[in-house]
Amino acid sequence: MLKIISPLGTFVIKKHEQRDYKFTFSSRKGKTIFTSIVCKHKQDCEQMIDALKAQIDMFAFTKVKNASGKYFFRLSKDGFVLANSRKYTTELLMGKGVDEVFKSIPTAEVLDFSDNDFVFPDAAEVFENAS
Repeated sequence: MLKIISPLGTFVIKKHEQRDYKFTFSSRKGKTIFTSIVCKHKQDCEQMIDALKAQIDMFAFTKVKNASGKYFFRLSKDGFVLANSRKYTTELLMGKGVDEVFKSIPTAEVLDFSDNDFVFPDAAEVFENAS
């Protein structure tokens, strides 16, 4: 029997400030779980994503509580921070975010929006030709 595995999460690569690159990891519900550091090259983002997908258990998750009482985690490898999570109101919710990462990353899809290629035509073009 063929089992279809649908992605539970999504990596999105984007251009940051028109020169650098970064990526986010979002849950299947579309909520951002973590955002990467800024990278000079898109290939750096792709390599980090590939490493995360292949060996998520090799990365460290460090719990942090900020001055306003919100929780977040840092994702690192060999002491180098690669990403910071969104802020959570409780430690329990942050733990659920970490669980979601472990569960979702191996089958996550990767979307690359770094070229800013918009696939839909401009509305003016569509409605101009409709007359």
